Amino acid sequence: MMTEQEFGQAVARAGGRAYIVGGWVRDYLMGRNPHDKDYVITGLNQQQFQQAFPHSWLVGNAFPVFMAKIDNEHREVALARREQKNGTGYHGFVAESSSDITIQEDLYRRDLTVNSMAMDVLTQELVDPYHGQDNIREGILQPVSEHFCEDPVRALRAARFNAKLGFVPTPKLLQYMKACEKELLQEPSERIFGELKRALGYPKPTAYFRLLNDAGILEAVHPEIYALIGQAQPVEYHPEGDAFEHSMLILAKVAERTTNIVARFCALCHDLGKGETPAEMLPHHYGHEVKGLKVLSHWNSRMTLPNRWLKAAKYVITQHMRAPRLSKPGKISQLLMSMDAISQELPVEDFKIIIEADHHSLPNYLLYAQEGIDRLKAITGREAPEGIKGPAVGQWLEQERTKLCRIWLGEINNRSLK
Repeated sequence: MMTEQEFGQAVARAGGRAYIVGGWVRDYLMGRNPHDKDYVITGLNQQQFQQAFPHSWLVGNAFPVFMAKIDNEHREVALARREQKNGTGYHGFVAESSSDITIQEDLYRRDLTVNSMAMDVLTQELVDPYHGQDNIREGILQPVSEHFCEDPVRALRAARFNAKLGFVPTPKLLQYMKACEKELLQEPSERIFGELKRALGYPKPTAYFRLLNDAGILEAVHPEIYALIGQAQPVEYHPEGDAFEHSMLILAKVAERTTNIVARFCALCHDLGKGETPAEMLPHHYGHEVKGLKVLSHWNSRMTLPNRWLKAAKYVITQHMRAPRLSKPGKISQLLMSMDAISQELPVEDFKIIIEADHHSLPNYLLYAQEGIDRLKAITGREAPEGIKGPAVGQWLEQERTKLCRIWLGEINNRSLK
C-alpha cells in the first residue's frame, strides 16, 4: 500500500511536487472533519507521471486526471492546468497541462478563494495566493477572479457553499453570479439538479435559494420557487411574509429536524401552487394544492426529478392542508394507510415533521401515527367472512379498519387527557 507520504516522495523523485487541493484544505483549516482528498501535481507532464505511477489510470478526457491508490483509497490526481474559454457552458474550455504550470496558476482558475488553496503533501506548507484563509476568518464568499463567470454553474456552486458554510457573499460575487444568468439557461438540467440535491443536504438549504435570489438568478434557475415571491398571505396566519418567506421558513424548520433530502424537498414544494394564485384572489390561495401538482409536473418536465422525490412531493402537496383537519375515523384510517403506502418514499416521521412545521402542532392521531398504522395493518382481507369476495372484501376491510380506528382514537384521546 502506498501512503500519502510515499506518494509525495515518489512525485518529488520524479521531479515534481504534490499538493492536496480544494475542499479538504478548506475544511481542515476550518477545524472540520475533512474527507475526499484530491491532489494536483506540478512539474510533471503526463508521460512522466505515468512512468512514476504505472498502476494509476487515466480518467480525464479533456485534461490529464488519474486515479491512484493512496492510503488504501482511490483518489483523484490531476496535473496542474490552465484553462481558456472558447465556447459556452462547462465544455466551452480548452485546457492546457504542462510541467511548467505552477500551483498558483492552477488555483487561479478555480471558483472561490476558500476553495483555491493547496497544501504541500511533504511539508504541509499552505499555498494561499488569493487569501482564502483570510476569507474563512472573515466568513465571506469571494470569487478568485473574473474567470468565475466562464462556467455558469459556478454561480450555483457558490450558492451551495453558502448553504454549507453560511458565509456572506461579496458584491463582486453577486455581480459575477448575475453575469452567469444567460448561460445558465442553456445548461443541462442534470447539472442544475445536481447542485440542488447537494444544497438540500447542507445545514442551511434556504441559504442556497436566498443567495440565488440576491444575485438575481433565482428565476432563471428555479422559476417555480421564484414565483412564490410577492404572493401575499393572510398576516394573521403568516406573519413571516409572502409565500416565498413561508416556504423558506418551513424548509428551515424541517432541515433542523431531519437530514432526509426527500423530506426537505417536500417542505420546499408543499406550497408551490401559491405561485399560481391570481392577484385578485390574494392574500387567499384557494385550491393551491391542485395548482401545486401542476407546477410540480411542469418542474419535472423541465428537469427530470427522481421518482421518489416526485411521489413524496405529490403526496405532501395534496395532504398538507387536509391531514391536520381530519376528524372522522374513516378518513383518518384512510390517511394513515396512505402514509404507510408512501413510507418508502417519505417515512412517517418525516411527514409528521413537515405537517408540524407548517401547522405548528399535530393532531393526536398524527402524534401516534405509527401506532395507528400498525393497529390497522393487523386487519387484512384474509379475515373476511366466508362468502365475501372480490370488491366486497375491500369494502369489508375499510369498514373494519374504520371501527378499529374509532376505538383507537378514543384510546389516544383518553391518554392525552391523563
